[in-house]
Amino acid sequence: MVEMSQGAWSEICLIAITKKGGSNYEYAALTETVAIDQGDKDIEVIPTVGGGRVVKFTPQAETALTFECYPLDIDAAGSTGVSQIFQGGAWDAVEPLIASASRMRDLFRIAMLWTEDTAATSGAGATATKISYRYIVVNGYCTSCKPSFTDGILKFTLAFKLAPFNRVGTAQIQEQSTDGSTILAALSAYNAVNFPEGGTSFTW
Repeated sequence: MVEMSQGAWSEICLIAITKKGGSNYEYAALTETVAIDQGDKDIEVIPTVGGGRVVKFTPQAETALTFECYPLDIDAAGSTGVSQIFQGGAWDAVEPLIASASRMRDLFRIAMLWTEDTAATSGAGATATKISYRYIVVNGYCTSCKPSFTDGILKFTLAFKLAPFNRVGTAQIQEQSTDGSTILAALSAYNAVNFPEGGTSFTW
């Protein structure tokens, strides 16, 4: 996929966006930038009357992912558009495609893969025994979709947000890596069986 440059990942990665219960859709070819804002595990310092300080933990904040991309249409299932992802509900598959404003809020998994495996084609797929790194979030909501033409080209800024844990404390963020001595396995299907609502464990 990509060689490391000076020991760091650069230029390109594979991005798979998956609607819960749906297929993996590959968005790397449409995407210019990726930004991951992991929620802070902050602290508060409380002064005591004796001059000491007590540290109070602040619960980890939500994680936000932002993509700048260049959709060709609104077709999310064709991996050529993002409007259906934001609007939610059933995706239109009959031309001309229509994505109407909706109160639906769908759940998504986003998987981003950096790898030296030149045969890799999906952010959610398996890698060969090559150096690889993958960042995965599940049960995220698409919270923002902002089209603009300010650069003389139609660009959408797409944002997802998620809690770091579900309501029973199960982690909804996972990072995977290998030094090339083994593979990264393909991710399991993103559905209610592997990722049950309120589940105490997930099958990644």
